[in-house]
Amino acid sequence: MTEIDQFESVFKSAGKTLFQHEEVSIEKVLVVCDGDQAATENFAASCQTFLAVLGKQVQWLVVAGSQFNGIDQLLQLVEQHSPDLVCTHRYLHMKAREYPFSLGSYLDVLTQVSTNPVLVMPHPERISEGSSHQNTNRVMAITSHFTGDYHLASCAAHLTQSGGELWLTHVEDQATLDQYLTIISKIPEIDTDTARKALPEQLLKEPHDYIESCREGLREAGVEVEVINVVVLGHHLRDYKTLIVDHEIDLLVLNTKDEGQLAMHGVAYSLTVELRDIPMFLL
Repeated sequence: MTEIDQFESVFKSAGKTLFQHEEVSIEKVLVVCDGDQAATENFAASCQTFLAVLGKQVQWLVVAGSQFNGIDQLLQLVEQHSPDLVCTHRYLHMKAREYPFSLGSYLDVLTQVSTNPVLVMPHPERISEGSSHQNTNRVMAITSHFTGDYHLASCAAHLTQSGGELWLTHVEDQATLDQYLTIISKIPEIDTDTARKALPEQLLKEPHDYIESCREGLREAGVEVEVINVVVLGHHLRDYKTLIVDHEIDLLVLNTKDEGQLAMHGVAYSLTVELRDIPMFLL
């Protein structure tokens, strides 16, 4: 490596992406349920309890199962009411026990086509079996590329109760790293030992530093939450599931749209279909 290349690398590594807090406004919530009017009102009441962090000025609207028959009708209702958030549950107009590892066709389309964020609650049947969702005291934001994602962190902070825990997490995939290191080992011009040490360090350093800037930025914005920084090298799905269960996370906040991609991307989709008993705020 020339002295110029070395200087350029040092200069670039010193540069950091800093968090910029965004104001998040949720003033109108549309609750969609596939039950009758009474069941829908009950579901809406549980959603209001869970999202008490939004305050008492929020306008709550409800759509019962008899008001839509097909995804087109549901999308029309969402467009008509123009909410800041759609709050619904898994398996709309489906039998939850018959399709356990699926969001259902309604949510598959709604999360990708609608520009509104969607809060997905567990199916009411599963809630009645003992799940308890009373507040958003512990909120976890998850993304495969955390650095520079202002909106995700801002939304997660907005949904965390005052004094609660905001978990900003990044799991760097060990298998992907191993694949790159194997390729690097076949390139004579690159020192493999240096790459094996420096690459994982840099991969973890950048999201760690960014999350620390989130902590400082939220503090300066007067957001009273405890930011917990988790950056590890491991297995996406397994490690996230362990973190969520071990720390009794109340709400997950995920990005589900990628530019130029219609379907929900890999990590987010795996988490949404496997973690069926935890509410998820899907951006």
